[in-house]
Amino acid sequence: MKKVLFVLTSHDKLGNTDKKTGFWVEEFASPYYYLADNNVAITLASPKGGQPPIDPSSELPDFQTPATDRFNKDNELQEKLANTLVLENIKEADYDAVFYPGGHGPLWDLAEDKNSTRLIEEFYTNNKPVAAVCHAPAVFKNTKVAGKSLVEGKNVTGFSNTEEDAVQLTSIVPFLVENMLQENGGSYTKVADWHPYAVEDGNLITGQNPASSELVAEHLLKQL
Repeated sequence: MKKVLFVLTSHDKLGNTDKKTGFWVEEFASPYYYLADNNVAITLASPKGGQPPIDPSSELPDFQTPATDRFNKDNELQEKLANTLVLENIKEADYDAVFYPGGHGPLWDLAEDKNSTRLIEEFYTNNKPVAAVCHAPAVFKNTKVAGKSLVEGKNVTGFSNTEEDAVQLTSIVPFLVENMLQENGGSYTKVADWHPYAVEDGNLITGQNPASSELVAEHLLKQL
């Protein structure tokens, strides 16, 4: 059985506003069930361990999908989620791939987290798939391989500037995912806002937005 590490944010504050953030439920639940239903063992981790914060917006009726409905009734997975492992204690050698769900939280903590950066670099240099969706490609902000940015010269995608404008958070976020990927030398592409889109370049798999989460999982499963 293949083993995949899911890394979730521990950050719950939306910049200097009084609003909450965290991870986006659909971007966790859809890939989780897609992989688990295909006989993949999944371990959950976060910088602080324990319950990662759920973005309250992702629980609104407009953003519910079959996967989120399943999650809301899945006491076993909710219990597992409440007890994520501490990221610092995770060893890359124990897993076959790593996946990062999005939500705005990762822009603040995982983008700057040294343990996360180290793990991504280890997975990548050991020819293991590294996948991230929506805002989660923020985790590649500081990752380096052979002295240069991991995304340099790679085909990548992630939450677009126009999508960030649409949710009216451009002035709140610490950086824009699209801009950061381009500044780090990535060859960034996107499709129309809110449409499914995933890009695979070697072991690196990225998805544009929440609608792309299962597509990223499909690419990841094929690599496994």
